[in-house]
Amino acid sequence: MASRKKKFETYKQGRYTPLHPEKYIGRGRPRYLSSWELRFFRWCDVNPNVLAWGSENVVIPYLSPVDGKVHKYMVDNFVKIREGQNTKKYLIEIKPKKQTVPPTKHGNKKKSTILYENVTWVINQAKWDAARQWCTKNNVIFQILTEEHLFFNKK
Repeated sequence: MASRKKKFETYKQGRYTPLHPEKYIGRGRPRYLSSWELRFFRWCDVNPNVLAWGSENVVIPYLSPVDGKVHKYMVDNFVKIREGQNTKKYLIEIKPKKQTVPPTKHGNKKKSTILYENVTWVINQAKWDAARQWCTKNNVIFQILTEEHLFFNKK
């Protein structure tokens, strides 16, 4: 029987070497878990308005609605950006658009797929609610970026 690759092994992963390491907040080289994260790293690295950026360097506790326990949410990115005369701080989560809307049921989905999507949705909602609360307390903006944001110039 052929071995099946785990779901995460099918995504582009690796370590990014910043061209401007003075802007990177963190130790060593940041790890990306998808080509989307890599694209965002490159954007942060070369954009002159990005003053500082980090990967998975902000950890926010959240209560999981699935098991009722407190877990750690490692937000994908922190970015400090010059916007005109102002400087703003952002926490950025990178997700496929389909994970940012409630899952839908349709006839050809397996029950296990529907269950997985629903569990993912409720956990993400708990994480994002905790992130929004943390951001409000810390004067930071929370934003979820999807393929629409990362690939807006592609057809």
